[in-house]
Amino acid sequence: MDLNNFKWTRSPRNFVVTNETVEIITKSQTDLWQNTYYHFQNDNAPVFQMETNEQFFSFVVKTSFDTSHRFDQCGIVMYLDSNNWLKASIEYENENYQHLGSVVTNLGYSDWATTVIDASIKSIWYRLSRREDDYRIECSYDGVNFEQMRVCHMHRGQDTVRFGIYACSPEVSSFKATFSNIDLIECQWAAHNGQLPD
Repeated sequence: MDLNNFKWTRSPRNFVVTNETVEIITKSQTDLWQNTYYHFQNDNAPVFQMETNEQFFSFVVKTSFDTSHRFDQCGIVMYLDSNNWLKASIEYENENYQHLGSVVTNLGYSDWATTVIDASIKSIWYRLSRREDDYRIECSYDGVNFEQMRVCHMHRGQDTVRFGIYACSPEVSSFKATFSNIDLIECQWAAHNGQLPD
């Protein structure tokens, strides 16, 4: 995948982009969140994205990270604007566990869906698939067997979209995130052939 097609929306503190990998050193007190429950807004995390109007695709990336501070995170993102975006990541909690989860933000309000995983996990793959203005997020520990994390609808996710990677440290900390095996492939999310719409 040609990383020259990617552009920064807010640059990180330090980064290295090669033909095959992206390394990000996070800056402290950076995050993406809008309103819901916590009633605060954070919109300063760096994102590295490409743009497309292709209606059916899958975006795959492997993340590796040395997180050790609460809320440190890195993963995939589809950042359309400050009020409309999605992200998926592993968010460090403590030396015992961390949260594998996703956030979908529509019209200025974020949700948060998580599951607890062991703190020893320091690498994971993600796959973001698009079918028009609906999206599926999957994860994998081996890059072969992917499991669904969620399906969602993006109110502003039709026509041209931007998607890619992000890393941030919401509290006072910093870590290195490495992104590799970055690829844009044919949509791996099959069309629904079950129950018909009403």
